[in-house]
Amino acid sequence: MTPGIIRTVTGDIEAQSLGVMLPHEHLFVDLRGPLAPGYAEADPDMVVAVMRPYLAAIEALGVTAFVDCAPVGVGRNIGVLRRLADSTTIHIVAPTGTYKQGFIPASLLDLSVEALAEVWVRELTEGIEGTDSRAGFIKVALSDDGPTAIEVRNLQAAVLASQQTGAVVASHTIGTAAARRELDVLERAGHNLERFIWVHAHTADHALHVEAARRGAWVEFDAVGGESWHPQAALLESVVAFIEAGHAHRLLLSHDAGFYDPSQPDGQPKPDGIRGYTALFEQFIPALKTRGVTDDVIRQITVSNPARAYAIG
Repeated sequence: MTPGIIRTVTGDIEAQSLGVMLPHEHLFVDLRGPLAPGYAEADPDMVVAVMRPYLAAIEALGVTAFVDCAPVGVGRNIGVLRRLADSTTIHIVAPTGTYKQGFIPASLLDLSVEALAEVWVRELTEGIEGTDSRAGFIKVALSDDGPTAIEVRNLQAAVLASQQTGAVVASHTIGTAAARRELDVLERAGHNLERFIWVHAHTADHALHVEAARRGAWVEFDAVGGESWHPQAALLESVVAFIEAGHAHRLLLSHDAGFYDPSQPDGQPKPDGIRGYTALFEQFIPALKTRGVTDDVIRQITVSNPARAYAIG
C-alpha cells in the first residue's frame, strides 16, 4: 500500500488508488523558449482534438495516471492541461519548477533561492497562475555540462520547496558527469535523495545507475519507444542489468513522448510528429518478460514505484 496523495490538476487522489502510471510524458511543449512570440499559446480545444486519441489509446491499456513534465520555460500551459484532464479518465499531474539555463523566464532569473522556492511552494499548495490547479511535483533541468550557477540556484530552491511540501524533485539530466555533480549539490543542500528522480538516466553508465540507487535516488529510463533517441536493445540491457543488480524498487520507466507543438499549424512536432505512449506495454514489457522479469516486478515498476515517487505526504 502506498501512503500519501497524488496531486493532479483536478485535485488530490489517494496514491494507493492508482493503477498503472506513466511517470514522464508530454502533452504540450514549446521548445522555442519563453521569449518567442506566441510562446506556449494554443486553442485548448484544438490541443484536445489532436491529443485525445493518444490518451484514449493508453486508457484502453489500463493507464490511470500521467505525469506531464513540461515546466515553465518549455511551454507549461495549465489551461490546456485542465481541458485535457476533462477529456479523459486519466489523472494528469503538472509540474512547478523551471527548465535549464537559456529557457528560464526573465521574471525568475534574479530571484534568491528562498524567493524562488516560495513561488514553487505557492504553486504546489495554492494553485498555478491564478487557478485552483496545484502542481504535483518540482521539475528542473541541467545543461549537458551543468549544473551552471543559475541551475545550482534552481536545485537549491527545489530542495527548499520539497522540504516544505513533500513534493518530489525531478531533473532533466544528461550524462554521467552532470548527474554525479547534481547528486552532490542536492546532498550538500540537505536533500533526501529518495525524493529525487534522475530523468534521462539511460544516457549514463550502469555503475552510476547503481550508485544513484544506493544513494536513494529514483533512476528513470524514459526513452521507451524512442529508437532514434536511444536504441531499444541497449535500453533493454540497461533496465535488465539494473533489475538484476537488485534495484527494481528504485526504477521508473516511461516514454518521454508526445506532444502538441504550438509552433506548428497542425500541432505536430518536427521532424517525426507526435509519438504515442503505448510502446511500454506493446513492446518493452513483453521484451522484459522474455528476459525473465516477473509480473510482480513489472507491477512494482509500473504501479507501485511511480505512486511512491510522486506521492506527497
